Amino acid sequence: MKFPHVHKLKEIASIIDAKYIGDENFPIEGINEIHRVEAGDIVFVDHPKYYDKALESNATIILINKEVDCPEGKALLISDDPFRDFVKIGQHFLAFEASTKQISDSAEIGESTILQPGVFIGNHVKIGKNCVIHSNVSINDHSIIGDNVIIRSGTVLGADAFYYKNRETGFDRLKSVGNVIIEDNVEIGANCTIDRGVSASTIIKEGTIMDNLIQIGHDTIIGRKCLIASQVGIAGCVNVEDEVSIWGQVGITSGATIGSKAVLLAQAGVSKSLEGGKTYFGYPAEEARGLYKKMAITEIMVREYRKK
Repeated sequence: MKFPHVHKLKEIASIIDAKYIGDENFPIEGINEIHRVEAGDIVFVDHPKYYDKALESNATIILINKEVDCPEGKALLISDDPFRDFVKIGQHFLAFEASTKQISDSAEIGESTILQPGVFIGNHVKIGKNCVIHSNVSINDHSIIGDNVIIRSGTVLGADAFYYKNRETGFDRLKSVGNVIIEDNVEIGANCTIDRGVSASTIIKEGTIMDNLIQIGHDTIIGRKCLIASQVGIAGCVNVEDEVSIWGQVGITSGATIGSKAVLLAQAGVSKSLEGGKTYFGYPAEEARGLYKKMAITEIMVREYRKK
């Protein structure tokens, strides 16, 4: 999430009452979680295991729970609870805004777009031209939809990310301040759920087609001209490159990258990144041709054993 304008290090420190290391006028442009950080962003880290990853990331401001050496060209915000203060900064700039109408006055809806009965359009939503939004679709705040998009009944865009910290008192939610972006010529089936980014955008790129009952997690990016069948579950921060085919009931773990033109056969379980241009099957998913050979060899060995 980018702030409305650039802020100084001392200004952000005052919001969370934190000590800082660096020039008090060090510029801060926004916040982001580790998978999507850019220069000018704040990223948070609260476990020594991930200190180096955060300090060496593209983020130039690190919200951290220990005083460490500050990398050159960066700044630190020292907090006893970085998770809490990351949420506090996000909510300071983009707190939840209750809707007062079924279609918000702040929504922008393009020419010739059709909204069927029961559609909910949240605050500051932008919808392009020639779209068809079917009944009982919910499009939550700050979502952006391109031209010629079809969204079928019961789908929800922009629900909060499934991102929690386990505390002694219970689970503490990382309140989302990202959004959903649907590019031109995308079709989304019935009863799909596409979560908003934690602090960036969940993106479905141009020409992708989605079947019914699909879950897309926060900050995931689906490439151009992908084909996704029903009951697929894709976790947060996944990168699916262009022209990937994903068949029914496939599950993809957080942070994985699926290379362009890969094919994931039905019920594949993806536990790591996969190269493009290949077909995958099984759990954990591996190249189908090799897996079929293993299965055939196993069957031959079983038959030979039974003959003994």
